Amino acid sequence: FYSPGGIGCKRMDAVAFIDPAVIDFINTNLVPIRVPADDPELGPRYTIKWTPTLLMVDGDGVEQYRTLGFYPPAELIPSLLLGIGKTRFNLPDRPAACACFAQILADYPASSLAPEAVYLNGVARYIETREVANLIGIYDRLAAEYPDSPWLTRADPYRFLKK
Repeated sequence: FYSPGGIGCKRMDAVAFIDPAVIDFINTNLVPIRVPADDPELGPRYTIKWTPTLLMVDGDGVEQYRTLGFYPPAELIPSLLLGIGKTRFNLPDRPAACACFAQILADYPASSLAPEAVYLNGVARYIETREVANLIGIYDRLAAEYPDSPWLTRADPYRFLKK
């Protein structure tokens, strides 16, 4: 969703959406649709309050992921990967979700979204395997690599699973 003349939307158009890596990623992985924020049907349906709002919806139009505000190219691709991963997690296609989270961690380890990818990757792996080591691994990796992340706080209970 965009708002003609909106500062964040102009910045996305001028910086992020013209970046060759972003264009390639979107064309390879998504079906992009641009909708004015004041669209009489979709604006209220998806409760658009500010732009740019980027949504990922499944084949039935059910929202699976939402971002709000400007992302520079280096953060936009990890954000889109996180959205694809969350959508696959919810399907549930957890192996495909893990592939998205792992790609964030391999290609964008300095991204602000990497700690969430660590967390969701470990949770998805735990759900698939029921191996507690996956939960402990979330805490250990966040503590080692992202100690200031709020995701470490969310993972704190997993440290008590260590024997």
